[in-house]
Amino acid sequence: MSQTYVFARNAPDAEYDRSLTWCALLLAAGGLVMVYSSSISMAEASRFTGYNAAWFLARHAVFLSLALATAIAVFLIPSRAWQIAAPWLFLAGVALLVLVLIPGLGREVNGARRWLNVPLISIQPSELVKLASVLYAADYTTRKHAVLKSFRRGLLPMLVVMLVVSWLLLREPDFGALVVIAVTTFGLLFLGGMNGRHFGALVGMLAAGFAVLVVSSPYRMQRIFGFMDPWSDPFGKGYQLSHALIAFGRGEWLGVGLGASVEKLHYLPEAHTDFLLAVLAEELGFAGVAVVIALFAWIVLRAFAIGRQATLKERHFASLVAQGIGIWIAFQALINMGVNMGLLPTKGLTLPLMSYGGSGLVVNFVALAILLRIDWENRQLARGLNA
Repeated sequence: MSQTYVFARNAPDAEYDRSLTWCALLLAAGGLVMVYSSSISMAEASRFTGYNAAWFLARHAVFLSLALATAIAVFLIPSRAWQIAAPWLFLAGVALLVLVLIPGLGREVNGARRWLNVPLISIQPSELVKLASVLYAADYTTRKHAVLKSFRRGLLPMLVVMLVVSWLLLREPDFGALVVIAVTTFGLLFLGGMNGRHFGALVGMLAAGFAVLVVSSPYRMQRIFGFMDPWSDPFGKGYQLSHALIAFGRGEWLGVGLGASVEKLHYLPEAHTDFLLAVLAEELGFAGVAVVIALFAWIVLRAFAIGRQATLKERHFASLVAQGIGIWIAFQALINMGVNMGLLPTKGLTLPLMSYGGSGLVVNFVALAILLRIDWENRQLARGLNA
């Protein structure tokens, strides 16, 4: 059996992308600090946490340790193995989306059923489907490259698959995950050679579909109105955004100091998850936010650079996976930052690598481990050619 089909026995001994690794680790370390800072007041006041101020910190540290250990193991898996497994991983992800909708298996929080109850932990299937969609779309695009410009043979099968996934996600509901998965999947189809006219029509259809979903849902319409003028109802539909904007305003250039946020004192909901950046902006100011944006920007740039190197070596699946990971992280981070800054309507999406949550953190690190593996294989091939 070819070496590309088997797991590496030992940790690779060659170079790896140190800048990408350090950016991810710095974001994760910053996230650990900010999760603790933003959750102290809530943890101290909650009977659920046993009034333990470090409850969220301890859990997030466990999640981060698990994410790092999983990433190290994933780095040993050749990218070719992911291509073989891609369809099966995607089917498993869809199966989990079905299971989460079954009463007794899925856990409902604030009207949304997005988590599977398993011993000791909760799993959020939509986070797993984000990675599975990148792998499946890359594999599909590679296999169907010859007919990708055909609507019936190239685009239609993927449309049908995405409609099924979309229906399942809307049943939870998880509109934010749906948007990220749809943009990432069809972005990969475009990068893989999809017909330009089909892509234009698809973008129009997606925009119209999202508009219909917003108009037909009262709570989504309330979020749009709250986004347009949060100060018209600061204690109602504009509550989260108005307090996020207050946090950014208080932070100014250098912030009020680590741990000194006022908005995290039961004013800003979901301060340790969706609105972590707002607390960071209040405590570390514009300078802290700029550093976070720069770190994310470098990760995305490296993802596309790694993808381009893979393309030059005719590793088309690996190239699309690298670019897909870049699109996914960039788009999700952009939405979260836009929501925190009042540039986009409120949406329940976490900040990758930083926000509290086990499933998202582990999946983000797995994706980056795959990206690092693709880069390592690119370097190995370059050394072989030079030799």
